[in-house]
Amino acid sequence: MDIDISVIEARVLGAFIEKEMTTPDYYPLSPNALTNACNQKSNRNPVMQLEEADVMEAVESLRKKGLAMQSQDAGSRVIKFRHILREKLYLDDHELAILAELLLRGPQTPGELRSRCDRMARFEELTRVEQSVQELIDKEPPMVAKLARQPGRKEHRYAHLLSGPVDEEELNQSGTVVQTTTSSTVSTLEEDVRLLKEELASLKEEFKIFREQFE
Repeated sequence: MDIDISVIEARVLGAFIEKEMTTPDYYPLSPNALTNACNQKSNRNPVMQLEEADVMEAVESLRKKGLAMQSQDAGSRVIKFRHILREKLYLDDHELAILAELLLRGPQTPGELRSRCDRMARFEELTRVEQSVQELIDKEPPMVAKLARQPGRKEHRYAHLLSGPVDEEELNQSGTVVQTTTSSTVSTLEEDVRLLKEELASLKEEFKIFREQFE
């Protein structure tokens, strides 16, 4: 089954999977709950600020693609929604957890996936992560791709393919921007510390002179 989803649809699908596996008592999700899940500041990269209308438009598109459906509890007036990836693509908990993380946080290494997936599905060993990732790569068509190793990194990263082929050059450029920003931030902090040290030394000297007036 060919899947081609937008960035917002990817965020919605990832949020669906995450909430199903971490808070099953509150799943399926209402439009408001789903919007809040998509806009969460933790476990998201990038952080988004989506309107409920945007989220529901994505849900409707996912429904048409056979990846989500409406679900209304008996006696409840609130319409809720859920994903159907498990049934549609025959995915187990480990595969779903990995897919959710890639949808919510972008490309990651097996080590990062093992740590972050723990709240959804526990991987006893790193080899189990690699096995599940390989199973997603072997799907027809593939759902995950192995990316080229970045300079200075020991592990390969993996990315989902539900939004089409991955532009590794664009990803690397994004990484460069982040690295540059981080470097700039560190330099600014170092300069702030230097100025604080100088100010503290000046205050100590002034206090010393003031104290000597009473000795």
